[in-house]
Amino acid sequence: MADRHSRQGNQDNHSLQSDLKTVDHLDQHNQMERGLKNRHVQFIAIGGTIGTGLFLGSGESIALTGPSIVFVYIAVGLFMFILMRAIGELMYRDPSQHTFISFITRYVSPAWGRFAGWSYWIVLILIGMTEIAAVSTYFVSFFGTFGIDLNSWKWLIELVFLVGLTAINLIAVKVFGETEFWFSMIKITLIVGLIVTAIVMVIINYHYSAQTINGVHTAAGHASVMNIVDNFQIAPRGWKSLLMAFPMVFFAYEMIEFVGVTVSETENPREIMPKAINQIIYRVLIFYVGALVAIMAIVPWRSFVPDSEGNYASPFIMVFRYAGVDWAAALVFFVVLTAASSALNSLLYSAGRHLYQLAEDAPASAPLNRWGLGEVSKHKVPARAIIISAVMIVLSPIVSLIPAIKSAFTLFSSASSAVIIFIYVLVLIAHYRYRKSPDFVEDGFLLKGYKFFDTVGIIFFLFIYISLFASQDRIIPAIAGVVWLVLFGGYCLWRHRNDKATKTIGA
Repeated sequence: MADRHSRQGNQDNHSLQSDLKTVDHLDQHNQMERGLKNRHVQFIAIGGTIGTGLFLGSGESIALTGPSIVFVYIAVGLFMFILMRAIGELMYRDPSQHTFISFITRYVSPAWGRFAGWSYWIVLILIGMTEIAAVSTYFVSFFGTFGIDLNSWKWLIELVFLVGLTAINLIAVKVFGETEFWFSMIKITLIVGLIVTAIVMVIINYHYSAQTINGVHTAAGHASVMNIVDNFQIAPRGWKSLLMAFPMVFFAYEMIEFVGVTVSETENPREIMPKAINQIIYRVLIFYVGALVAIMAIVPWRSFVPDSEGNYASPFIMVFRYAGVDWAAALVFFVVLTAASSALNSLLYSAGRHLYQLAEDAPASAPLNRWGLGEVSKHKVPARAIIISAVMIVLSPIVSLIPAIKSAFTLFSSASSAVIIFIYVLVLIAHYRYRKSPDFVEDGFLLKGYKFFDTVGIIFFLFIYISLFASQDRIIPAIAGVVWLVLFGGYCLWRHRNDKATKTIGA
């Protein structure tokens, strides 16, 4: 029905706009259950912005640029917000889609849709492999703080966690939503606790003694805002270090777009989704910027130095240790374990939906459909697609045992973060073309000034890609990403050389 309206002129566009008050006419082929409530989506969106990088990796970011890292987080956060507003407008227009990748097929081309769909699924699997390894590492570290050595059981820990999280994804979408709600609650509690602790320490001018954390000795000091503003410089370690901070912060925001995958299973999506997306900018300011300011008010930024192996201590552990919490390491590793489990849980959810969408878009005779990957279970979840994705992730322990494959995996997993930049660019192109298409309606969840914001967003993401070459550790993954774009992108263009992006809403 809606595709007929979209092909007609301005006269019928008003009728289409009135249809947008409900999603029933778009949901005719949506086999998923709309079981995610407002609080689920709100906390899924929060969880998507808070990863393990904030708890463990922010020390290196602070060391690179000092207090100006706050401006880097704000700048990158604003551009990620532009991306989310573009995704939000597309998903608001058609909330029956299981992934925002579908709009690349619709408004860019089937070739680039195929490239984005398969690339994104592969990226999710590769990140899932790294997250399952991280889960076992943090689990071992957590129990290690109590003197319990579980290193020899890492493989079993990975298997148990993966089976448990897969089961959560298979039961029902509302069970997944409830799990993510509590995972996010734990992460938020630690961040709020850190900020409150910092405020109290600054108010009472708290003095702390010298500490040795992770083998690194830090001097005695006191909590003060002056730790941030004294001798402030934009690039205290040089402009190259400031440039290197941008991709590091960008990767901390990676998977923020996950909330855009939940729309086909969200209750009242046109009410809930805009609220969740609009609040992303506030979450950035509170959870990232607030945490970083709190950390640097306690720990002078020059105190962040690497250990003998080049690793930085967790700023959260440092702050709580300075505050006299001797069990800070156990607390932080518990929350980091929660964050990694949350990421893995979300990756399984997203990978399953993307593989399901790939099967839906493929011909009925394609292997994906012969294996039943385009079907949902009696619980209205894409069970087979989730299980296949989980099986791919569980190969991680096997990969780590074979040196040659491990080296290739390290390369591809590093390149995966580079490849996702191409997908973000394609999403913004799709949004720009949507606004020029007959499908566009004026009473949607609009990104105002789209011509400007889509353009500067694309330029920014290309800048992030170029900045990868500023770091010796990221040059090879950056080159690998370009190779993937040329080879797989070229294959997709050849495969769909006669196809055009002619799909419309409801088609």
